[in-house]
Amino acid sequence: MVKLISATEARSGATILVEGVACVVRSNDISKTGKHGHAKCRIEAIGIIDGKKRVFVTGGHERIEVPNVSKNKAQVLNMVGDDKASIMDLESYETIEVPMMEDLKGQVAGEDQVEYWDIEGVKIIKRKL
Repeated sequence: MVKLISATEARSGATILVEGVACVVRSNDISKTGKHGHAKCRIEAIGIIDGKKRVFVTGGHERIEVPNVSKNKAQVLNMVGDDKASIMDLESYETIEVPMMEDLKGQVAGEDQVEYWDIEGVKIIKRKL
C-alpha cells in the first residue's frame, strides 16, 4: 500500500515513486508564483535500484506516491553469478535470490550478513553488515 504526500512535502532524503520507480529525493525547489498562481516544485530524484537521475516539475498541490520500503537482514548462502546472491532472511528463514547493488559486486561472499530492501515487492541487497 502506498501513501500519498503533496509535492511540497517531498523533502531531501524522502523516498517517492517517479514513473513507477522508487527514488530518493535529492532536492526540491519550490517556487511561488503570482497572485492567483500555484506553487511549482522542481524535484530531482535518484533511482534506488537503477541509480538514474530523474527531474520533473509538478504543481505544489499535486499528490506524489510514497512506496513502502522495508529493510531486512539476511545471510548469504551462495553467490549466483556476479550480480545475484541466494540469501536467507534472518527473521522468517525464507530463502530468496536477490540482485545486489553495483558497488557491492566482489565484496559479498558466502556466510556474509547483508541488509536487503523490499521496495513494493522488488528486493535488492543494499549493504554488507
